[in-house]
Amino acid sequence: MRIMVFNVAAEHGGALSVLNDFYHEVLDRNDTNIQWIFVLSTATLQETDHIKVLRFPWVKKSWGHRFYFDQIIAPQLVKQHQADKIFSLQNMTVPRVTCEQIVYVHQSLPFVDYRFSFRDNRLFWIYQNIIGRNIIQSIKKAELAIVQTEWMKQACIEKAQVESSKVKVIPPNVNIAVNGYFEPNERSLTTFFYPANGMEYKNHQLIIDAARELKRVTNQDYEIIFTLNGNENEYVATLYRQVQEEQLPIRFEGAKTREEVFGLYTKAILLFPSYIETFGLPLLEARLHKGVVLASNTSFSKEILKGYENGKFFDPFNPMELCLLMKQYLQAEIEYKPMLEVQQQKTEENLLTKTLIS
Repeated sequence: MRIMVFNVAAEHGGALSVLNDFYHEVLDRNDTNIQWIFVLSTATLQETDHIKVLRFPWVKKSWGHRFYFDQIIAPQLVKQHQADKIFSLQNMTVPRVTCEQIVYVHQSLPFVDYRFSFRDNRLFWIYQNIIGRNIIQSIKKAELAIVQTEWMKQACIEKAQVESSKVKVIPPNVNIAVNGYFEPNERSLTTFFYPANGMEYKNHQLIIDAARELKRVTNQDYEIIFTLNGNENEYVATLYRQVQEEQLPIRFEGAKTREEVFGLYTKAILLFPSYIETFGLPLLEARLHKGVVLASNTSFSKEILKGYENGKFFDPFNPMELCLLMKQYLQAEIEYKPMLEVQQQKTEENLLTKTLIS
């Protein structure tokens, strides 16, 4: 059997992690009866006797190059290599081919309630209103759509109007080595942190607005840690200027290693105001470290924190709600609840490849 895996979108971040995780599944399986053909742009994977890698770095030159590849080159490759099955890791199926297709949908923008305007964020508007239509059509066309969370499954069913059997939840295989747990003390309950990049939807502005209000209503000492430098982009530079001009207790400490972030889960309260995520990994990581989590009241947050007593929710567009929660912890109005050891739920080994081959 020849299975062609498309992921020209993968370059960095979550998309590249999804690609690498799946590639290692294929390596672990080592099934000589299957020929795997990975179609990539700039990402690099090692070829083996049963894995072939085709790279097209020119795809990244422009939207036009990507469109030409998707519409012309991709169908040609499927026919040229006589693929029996396609696995698309880039949210969309390949057009004008007759073989079976399975699509992995990890782009949440078309499915979230928040709608971007063309004026405020052109790229996200395009993802929601143009690319989003193609993703929804791909779910309808594919034999099966695979998603990471239950909320994404329900959103896909609703948007694409497909049967539940056409969408399967396979959580990401998250291996988290927990070496310590949250210790509730004066220091940890007055320290907050947010491990996130500088994208606008990560919603650092809400934290700044909440801190501004906290400054007005309490004199209590506390600090907030951002994993930003302050100069990543124009949006982050604006955040940094606000903090400096108003002398808010927010430190821009820059990117941290995975180990440093894990350490902070045991020494600080996690703030998570992002309103667009597929999975929201820090929420799970903090929960496994038995930490306190103040999270946006969204589908992904509620799914990951379901039943977790040290998780609290706020409206990601209302800084007063976050301000109130922070104030309640600062003034010990909310008590930390000791938890039994939290067991990490393991995803069945090699579940993606098993699903493809079955």
